[in-house]
Amino acid sequence: MTFLIVRHTQFYLIVYSILLVTRSGRVKRLEQRQITTLARAVGLLVLSIIGLLASPSLSLALEKYGRPLPSMEQSDSAAAREAEETLFGGYFLTAAFVSNPTFAARPDNTGLVGLRHMLHLETDLYKQYLTFYTDQNFFSDRTKGWIELSEWDGTFALTGLVDRFGWRIQYERDAPLDKSGTKQGYADTLLTSRFQATEDLSWWKGIFPNQNLTAYAGAGWLFHNSNYFARPDNTGKALFRYVAHADLDLYKNRVVLYGDMNLFTDREAGNKLNPTELDWIIGLALRFREDMEISVYREQDQPLDKPGLVQKYMAVQLRYSFDVPKRFWKQGGIR
Repeated sequence: MTFLIVRHTQFYLIVYSILLVTRSGRVKRLEQRQITTLARAVGLLVLSIIGLLASPSLSLALEKYGRPLPSMEQSDSAAAREAEETLFGGYFLTAAFVSNPTFAARPDNTGLVGLRHMLHLETDLYKQYLTFYTDQNFFSDRTKGWIELSEWDGTFALTGLVDRFGWRIQYERDAPLDKSGTKQGYADTLLTSRFQATEDLSWWKGIFPNQNLTAYAGAGWLFHNSNYFARPDNTGKALFRYVAHADLDLYKNRVVLYGDMNLFTDREAGNKLNPTELDWIIGLALRFREDMEISVYREQDQPLDKPGLVQKYMAVQLRYSFDVPKRFWKQGGIR
C-alpha cells in the first residue's frame, strides 16, 4: 500500500508540474486560471519537497556548484555560531559519477563528467550576520580518460543569517579548462526562510529525540547575466530562481536524507515568472566522523516549458569538513 501511495504521489507531482508550467498550446487555458503564476511556482516547490521526503527513489537535482549540501553541524550549534566567529572553515569533497548518461563535462554541453572535486572556504566577517565564502568546483571528462580536468566553476559570495532568514549575493563563472568554448557567468541575490523542527515544533523532541528536520525555501534574482542559460540545452537566459532544500536527520546527525531543488525562469520568455528549468537532487549521507561523510546521490536537470535535453547522473561522494574559530588566532597572540 505504501509503495502504491508513493508511486501515485510521484505521478501526480509530475503531471501537476507539467500542467502548470507547459505553455505551448495552453496559453489561453492558463490565463483563465484564477491562481497566479507565482503561486503556481510556490505550489510546485511545496509539492516537490513533499514528494522528495516521501520517496528516496524519486530522482531530484542540484546545481553544479554544490553549495546546498546537508549541514554537518549539530542542530544545537546555532547559538554557539552566534557567539563565536569562524576564522576560516569549509570542506573538501571528491565524487565519482558512477552512472552518467547525459551530464555534460563543459558549459557547452560536450563530454560527460567522470570526477568532481570541490573546495568550499568561508570566513565570518561579523559573526553569522556577514560571511564571505568561495566555492571552487572542478570536473573531469570520462570520455577523455577521467583524470584531466575539463571545467572550472568559481563562485564568490557574501551571505548572512538573521534569526530564521538568510540572504546571499553571489557571482559565479563557469568555464572550460581543456579547450576554448562557452563560458557562463552571472551575479544574483537570494533570500530564504528557514524551518527547524526541533525549534519550531514543541512536540518534536518528545516523539523524535534522535531525529530532526530542517528546511529552507526562497527566491532569487539574477541581476547580471552574461551567458547563464535558462534550460539544460543552453537556450534562454535565466532571470529568477526559486529554491527549496530539506535535510531529514534520521539518527543523531549520523544518517541524513537530503534533497534540493532549483527552478529557473527565462528573461527572454513572454512570462518571466514561469519556471523553464527544474534541477533536483536526493541523497543519503552517512557520517562516520563528525568531520567526514560519504554520500550517494542522484541529480537530474530538466526543462519544464518544452521538450529538450535532460541531464542526469548518480554519484558517490566523500566530504571532509574543517573549522578554525577566531579564538585560536587570538590565543596565539596575533591580533
